[in-house]
Amino acid sequence: MSKQFLLIVGLCACLFSCSNQNMNFNNNQVIAHRGAWKTKPHPQNSLASLQEAFDLGCTGSEFDVWMTLDGILVVNHDADHHGMVIEETNYADLLKEPLSNGEKIPTVEEYLTYGMKQNKTKLIFEIKPSSISKERGIELAEKSVAAVKKLGAENWVDYITFGYEMGLKVISLDPDANVAYLMGDKTPQELKDNGFFGFDYNIKKVKENPQWIKEAHDLGLTVNVWTVNKEEDMKWLMDQNVEFISTDEPELLFSLINQ
Repeated sequence: MSKQFLLIVGLCACLFSCSNQNMNFNNNQVIAHRGAWKTKPHPQNSLASLQEAFDLGCTGSEFDVWMTLDGILVVNHDADHHGMVIEETNYADLLKEPLSNGEKIPTVEEYLTYGMKQNKTKLIFEIKPSSISKERGIELAEKSVAAVKKLGAENWVDYITFGYEMGLKVISLDPDANVAYLMGDKTPQELKDNGFFGFDYNIKKVKENPQWIKEAHDLGLTVNVWTVNKEEDMKWLMDQNVEFISTDEPELLFSLINQ
């Protein structure tokens, strides 16, 4: 082998090692649901609410992804934006209605690019099932993984979805991805058997099946619970040592953690 080739290989290895060392995500249970938007009234799923989650020191900030009629991935919680059904609307038309703070509805590429400016808060990428067809939902899952890979955002992104087949598609496209399931109709063993990272179930479902927490942990799965806004629920989940708690009240959860 030439000295030049060995030098290039060594440089690449060094860059990879340095990149990994620079990833130093916060280690707490707080997932800001749609960003941190409530105490300071930022629009949900906006870059401003994402920045607020960074500023608070959340371990993660959740956001919701749809695909427009012309195939653009955008970040918005509801199926519509100012009355325009996202799946039935071209992206250019969505831009006609800004968010309440003047921001435009962000594309996934813009959102991820902004999120990658820091390395403390993970980006919890929720892939929304399509109301048009399962096939379109699978296409959204494929485009989501492609967008993350294009930007080199794999280290920042964990995926969640209500669509089981969509989750399986993400796992098949990126076996190293962390993918959690939201619906609440699968046992921890079923999730483990199919390569999921963990479950992310509603607080009501987890209270109905509290044994799933231990089962998940015994299987090496993570537990996230949504959307937890009551102090008593937060305290109960903290006592159960769940990894993550998704909340509209990140400030309240931090106050309990820091007591």
